Amino acid sequence: MAKRKRKRRRIGERCRFCRDKVKVIDYKDLQSLQRLLSSEAALFSKKRSGNCSRHQRMVKHAVKRARFLALLPYL
Repeated sequence: MAKRKRKRRRIGERCRFCRDKVKVIDYKDLQSLQRLLSSEAALFSKKRSGNCSRHQRMVKHAVKRARFLALLPYL
């Protein structure tokens, strides 16, 4: 059997929103939200995006609001 390599987070790495001390994720900031979506407009997982749980929930709610207002696609 081949060994699987695991990618470990460095101790100093933190969520991108925690590093920038972001309190609220705005649904109108489409550039930052689109970086967290795949080409099929699905959210990247917390593990892949590198967000903490709190900010991943905020991103989820912001994306849902942006989709409801037709700023982002549902596809």
